Amino acid sequence: MSTAQETRSSAKPAKPPYRILMGGYSPSTTGFSLAMKQIGDRLQAKFGKDVDVKYVYNILSLGYKGEDILWLVENGLLTLGYQSSSYFTERVPDVGIADLPFLFSDGAMARAAMDGRFGAVLAERIEAKIDYRILGWFENGFRHISNRLRPIRLPADMKGMKIRVLPSKVQERSFELIGANPKIMDLSEVVPAVKAGTLDAQENPFFNTVTYGIHKFHRFHSATNHFYLSRPIFLHRPSFDAWPQALQDEMRAAVREAVAFQRQLHVKEEEDSMLAIRSEGGEILELTPEQRQAFVTAVTPIYGEARSQYGRDLLSLVNL
Repeated sequence: MSTAQETRSSAKPAKPPYRILMGGYSPSTTGFSLAMKQIGDRLQAKFGKDVDVKYVYNILSLGYKGEDILWLVENGLLTLGYQSSSYFTERVPDVGIADLPFLFSDGAMARAAMDGRFGAVLAERIEAKIDYRILGWFENGFRHISNRLRPIRLPADMKGMKIRVLPSKVQERSFELIGANPKIMDLSEVVPAVKAGTLDAQENPFFNTVTYGIHKFHRFHSATNHFYLSRPIFLHRPSFDAWPQALQDEMRAAVREAVAFQRQLHVKEEEDSMLAIRSEGGEILELTPEQRQAFVTAVTPIYGEARSQYGRDLLSLVNL
């Protein structure tokens, strides 16, 4: 038995009040924060004074980086957190399959995959490497490109463009194939670089682009839908496993409910963000089928690379 397994198996049962500190990296008004609050409200309604729930909605405001939420939960400083799946790919390379471009044709297909066997297998592989319990997947959604230089309709429009990507070799490779100059950067580094003009472009759902104020500096936005990302909701495993079964079950149920709630909010947040971009003078380009196919064609080599990198069992879950 490994040291980690010994630690997990020897965890002593916790006693009330069960202290639950939830953390994220977005303002308190966002769907992620509201969904997190809904989890806590349900637990408090069920268990009353037996639970002590507190929130740190935005760790960036405390001087942390977005990536810090991973170790904060892993070490038990936070009980629950969420983060884009791309941040797990260095320690759990198989999770990189979820970063493949144009993997899902629409939101319904993507949600079904994350709620089904695909999401379950990714959760299992993360849990095998990191001391988490993964209980569900928030929707980060389809991502689009914004930039300060010119309209992007075709891959050639991105030639040499310096663009920020998440810490994912798959994302980095995707933009290399498109012809851009991808730079892996934490969110805390992106906004200053956008303001300074040292970063030409970034990619995000429209809502994230607006939440972090990037739409005030980028005029050009292209609805490329190139990646669909989810944010696993992960808990400090020793804490979760030490809870009584009733609290574990209620937490699982609360997360399922919060995921549905957050996804509903995400649709409205995207619509409102498109309005905010346009009101700021931004242009949103909807790609024609031919233009979208040009991007798909540009990144086609990555699918062959994926077939040599990931196991057949994983590839079969996304029809690759």
